[in-house]
Amino acid sequence: MKFNLSEATGSVQAMINGFIERLPYFAIAVVVFVIFLFIGKGIRAAVRAVTQRNRRHYNLGLVMGRLSYGLIIFIGLLIALVIAIPGFTPGELVNILGLSSVAIGFAFRDILQNFLAGILLLLAEPFRIGDQIILNDFEGTVEDIQTRATFIKTYDGRRVVIPNSNLFTNSVTVNTAYKKRRLQYDINIGYGDDIAHAKRILLDTVREIPEALDYPEPDALVVNLADSSVTIRLRWWV
Repeated sequence: MKFNLSEATGSVQAMINGFIERLPYFAIAVVVFVIFLFIGKGIRAAVRAVTQRNRRHYNLGLVMGRLSYGLIIFIGLLIALVIAIPGFTPGELVNILGLSSVAIGFAFRDILQNFLAGILLLLAEPFRIGDQIILNDFEGTVEDIQTRATFIKTYDGRRVVIPNSNLFTNSVTVNTAYKKRRLQYDINIGYGDDIAHAKRILLDTVREIPEALDYPEPDALVVNLADSSVTIRLRWWV
């Protein structure tokens, strides 16, 4: 087979010429994508501004803002590709990525499950950003609620990423759900000690704590009679 240099250089030149001819379209595609980028940011800010007026739906506003932003960016990307690449269609993007309906189902099964769980959590709002929660062995403050997972900061300064499906299907304790919370502490005294006097000392001590509430009133109860000690449980509200 004889190599034809002029034919090869002609093909390269044709590619270069075609690229140069498409440069204005590439520039327009970039401009369109940037416009959609700013539109997405504006819609996200608007959704957050509207939901911030209603504290009950604040968490939902954060996620809806992110979803709307992502959707606008995706639409802008498709339009930019249609402008920049002749004959491009959204269906070709799926073919390029080599995805099929079965592959999408397996790949996004867990993502979709966590997404739906996150939406239901945000609608019901059993907890919000800033609440202190307990799930199994994890306890900390909710930092962020995303579509896939919830981020909490433990009291020893670590971040735990919990899939939303776990939060939706398991029991979660919300320590800060209510304004008042009862605390308790057990104290052991001997059988020869005056139980009534010990209770008075404990109650007088807890009443001196500025954060302790006068109502409900603190109380001290005998909860256990051990072999060598009596256990008094002091309870108070903050």
